[in-house]
Amino acid sequence: MYFKVSVRINAATGKSDGYYRLVESYRNENNRVCHSTILNIGFMEGVSPEQKNKIQKHLTDRREGLRSMFSEEDPVVRELTEKYWKLIIEKGRVDLSGEKKQKNETRTKVYADSIRHKEARELGGEWLCYQALDQLGLPSFLSTLGWSDEQIRLACTQIISRAVYPASELCTARWIKENSAVCELTGYPADKITKDKLYEQSLKLYDIREHLEQYLSIRTNELFDLQDSIVLYDLTNTYFEGSKKHSRLARFGKSKEKRRDAKLVVLALVINPEGFLKYSNIYEGNKADASTLPDIISTVRKITSGDGDHKGIVIVDAGIASEENLALLEGHGLRYVCVSRRQLKDYEAVIGSQPQTMITKNKTQLVLQRVATPGGKDYFLRVQSEAKQATESSMLGLFRSRFETELKKAQNGIDSRHGIKQMEKVQRRIGRAIEKYRSVARFYDIAIEPGKDGNATAIKWSLNSLWNERQTEIGAYFVRTNIDVEQEQTLWSTYNIIREVEATMRTLKTDLDLRPIYHQSDKSTMAHLHLGLLAYWLVNTIRYQAKRSGITHGWKEILRISQTQKLVTTTAQNTADQLILIKKSTEPNENLLEIYKSLKYKPYPFAKRKFVVHKPELKKIETPSTGEYSPP
Repeated sequence: MYFKVSVRINAATGKSDGYYRLVESYRNENNRVCHSTILNIGFMEGVSPEQKNKIQKHLTDRREGLRSMFSEEDPVVRELTEKYWKLIIEKGRVDLSGEKKQKNETRTKVYADSIRHKEARELGGEWLCYQALDQLGLPSFLSTLGWSDEQIRLACTQIISRAVYPASELCTARWIKENSAVCELTGYPADKITKDKLYEQSLKLYDIREHLEQYLSIRTNELFDLQDSIVLYDLTNTYFEGSKKHSRLARFGKSKEKRRDAKLVVLALVINPEGFLKYSNIYEGNKADASTLPDIISTVRKITSGDGDHKGIVIVDAGIASEENLALLEGHGLRYVCVSRRQLKDYEAVIGSQPQTMITKNKTQLVLQRVATPGGKDYFLRVQSEAKQATESSMLGLFRSRFETELKKAQNGIDSRHGIKQMEKVQRRIGRAIEKYRSVARFYDIAIEPGKDGNATAIKWSLNSLWNERQTEIGAYFVRTNIDVEQEQTLWSTYNIIREVEATMRTLKTDLDLRPIYHQSDKSTMAHLHLGLLAYWLVNTIRYQAKRSGITHGWKEILRISQTQKLVTTTAQNTADQLILIKKSTEPNENLLEIYKSLKYKPYPFAKRKFVVHKPELKKIETPSTGEYSPP
């Protein structure tokens, strides 16, 4: 122990003076030297430096069980030492029972052969999501709704688990008990986790879906200072495994995964340019994209903010941008940006507008030019994409080759001795080829030459004028808006925000495994999708902050890096015949530490946890006496 001094104003004298504290040094679990205050002494007027040195020496000796005061002659030193020691004992600042010395021995004196690393659980991804959950304030919000502490802990456990390990309730329960340290963070007993509890909890979370959605929308805006002046609306679908005979939601429709054999459910999302959800809804699987917009138009008006009569900008894709929907948006005072559903033919460049060339982030060249249509009130931007042109040219070439191959097969049938020559059958064969390759068949003029017997003798085909027109528009599309934007690049950049929707859908369906759905009831299906959306809030909160610091990893890559951090449980036997149990997280590697710093999160979930398990006393087992046995 020693005195530590700081300069303060002495109230008695009104001057600066030394304020003394009696402190003790120790090393923490990270091997750093720290100071612990034993006693606040105060101002020590009239005490010389030599006397102070003697006082701290005598106090240290007493702490170690020595009695050096017998040889001390200075009465001031003796008096102050006794005074300070009495205060230390009264306040319980030191342990005189020898227990502390025994504890120190348990930390060091263990049998090396008895050290066992009992288990190592995944921690890094759970710790990231736990801090994001706390940053969003979700536990506090659930508490305001009257949820108990146990319900809140279980909800947090389930949401984190869905973000880190998206799986069925049965697999999730097994993962929590055997692989993850999520319960160490949330405080929910892992032995109480069952698939039935997880089912029940997801339904409870779905029951407060609107409250959660509204709270998280406002919370993220406040947390990151966001303004929802622009929102994006899009739909996706996911498919079911099973017949779903009695389901209201499950319907056959156009599957984005090409699963024509499976019934679908449609998920509609409104998000802001930063990728945070603003609104969600679930529709039947056969719901057309364009028919969903009227249902959410009032919600979009509430979400968006703007100046004047306009309430914001809504960005939609071509599937939603029907003429009726665009008129509906404008009628509600909303501005819109979309891709034109029709390929413009009768248009001309706006006077004073010149083609603008720009290079995108992925090194693709674009040529932008504002154009106008006769009598049209909307504004159009013609976008000529080098990459799109290469893709469309390749696809057209492939389909042309396949279509002409079918025509050549029909011609070979006519030329061969036993081939198909009847006019009606040849026409039917060509008709099947046209039906199969409709995208390119319209560019061909096809004629079948009949013979004297009425059979076909030859098939002639050539490209028509439509092909030349198509060549001029390969790689071009038109962005449509009711906003008067004079800068081509500004309008294109506004529309290009729709890429965020694509990233959101990819994260939900691939990273968070929203497809396929195995639940049988509609409510369980909706709860399953809603739980995935709650997990997405955590994922996007983490990724948004990481992207601002230049870390652009996808969620799966962030999880891969974070799962290098484990929670290790170690046991050892000490010389006092006690079992020492220690739980401690491993140190994050360089990549994970970079992610923690970018998010301003703590790299360690908790300090080292140590438990001393004393050996139980052996009890004497008393056996009843049986007496002597004598044969009859």
